[in-house]
Amino acid sequence: MRPESHADDQFAGQAPFSSWGRYPNYDATIVPLSWQSDFPAVLKKFDGMPGGALAVGMGRSYGDSCLLKDGHLLVATGMNRLLAWDQEAGLLTAEAGLTLAQLLDFSVPRGYFLPVSPGTKYVTLAGAVANDIHGKNHHVSGTFGLHVTKFELVRSDGTRMLCSPTENPDWYAATIGGLGLTGVITWIQIRLKPIVSRLIDYEGIQFHGVDEFLALTEQYKHVEYTVSWIDCSSTGKNFARGIFMLGDHSKIPDELTPSPEPKLVFPMDAPSMALNSVTVSAFNTLFFHKQIKPRVRALQDYEPFFYPLDKVLHWNRMYGKSGLLQFQYAIPWESAREGTIAILNEVTKSGLASFLAVVKAFGDVRSPGMMSFPQPGITLALDFPIKPDKSFPLFDRLASMTLDFGGKLYPAKDARMTASQFQTAYPQWQQFARYKDPLLTSSFWERVTQQ
Repeated sequence: MRPESHADDQFAGQAPFSSWGRYPNYDATIVPLSWQSDFPAVLKKFDGMPGGALAVGMGRSYGDSCLLKDGHLLVATGMNRLLAWDQEAGLLTAEAGLTLAQLLDFSVPRGYFLPVSPGTKYVTLAGAVANDIHGKNHHVSGTFGLHVTKFELVRSDGTRMLCSPTENPDWYAATIGGLGLTGVITWIQIRLKPIVSRLIDYEGIQFHGVDEFLALTEQYKHVEYTVSWIDCSSTGKNFARGIFMLGDHSKIPDELTPSPEPKLVFPMDAPSMALNSVTVSAFNTLFFHKQIKPRVRALQDYEPFFYPLDKVLHWNRMYGKSGLLQFQYAIPWESAREGTIAILNEVTKSGLASFLAVVKAFGDVRSPGMMSFPQPGITLALDFPIKPDKSFPLFDRLASMTLDFGGKLYPAKDARMTASQFQTAYPQWQQFARYKDPLLTSSFWERVTQQ
């Protein structure tokens, strides 16, 4: 007999559930899930109830795609069990709430790594599928969903579907990048990649300007991992300077051990004036010059290479209690250079400099998801503290510019996109809506599908 379901008595009222950006702030009824068998009963209870429902994980989306104002959030992090492991094939099957951190603790000592990794390992498998996350190797390996061999999807009417590229392929495509709206994922099978070491053969190269960044992108397109930090506060000869970072998994066998738990914690919300044009400009200058030579090579552990911010828990507090906004676009190659220069100029002119500015190239490996974000071209991600009188108008301008250059914004990072902007950038949304579960919705979906 299985233990008693934790979902049976979890309707105790509303509580806040924050995204990583901590904006907007909404209350919802929190329903923790611990067992795959909870899904049909819980979903049936919500049938006909106002507010709808949404399955969520760690809440690492930045905007409101993981929020549902006055609705029911099915928090699936308790469903984090490993179900099957094929050492020879590198196939791992696990419940939807397993985090990438938990997966790596299991797989790295066995000689396997994630085929695609975002900038944080504190996301769930289902969250990675729902947002079809991308990483530093998109130009080589595509998105996360491309390596998902199959998963189970449960609809609110109780239907269970096995989804793969060959079985229910339309539901497979709709669910990958589908923002958790097609049903509740119970388990996922993913193919991992073999490694022989924790180490990365790392190289860092200083560049000055967008043209140098593009030249390095072309020169090192054969390297598996590439990404760049870019200074979006400096002007003149230092405009768009940055550090181009590249790496491959070391081929020299070495000890494979789990990662230690992070010990640093950002203790409190920083004062609202802590991040300003002066402090960010000073940080950017120090960060650029911390690399004393124009080019450096080193062997680096995978943790600081892939997850530099994960070593500080609650780092989002440094933006203050009002939270942060992240802006991330993908602009196609034909307009990528012009668009990136124009948007960086607009950011510099605003005085709202971002010190966590990341730019990289998306390759032409096609995403399997119907609503997936990546497309061939350039993607730029910027973080800003929330200052409604300045940051909101800036985001409105940047979003409009992105569409003018034929680009689109990333739903997982968005808190400001208008319905018109979303529907223009994602014209397939109406086709996708046919696969949406009638019970499931999110604050993001309600916002961007308004007519």
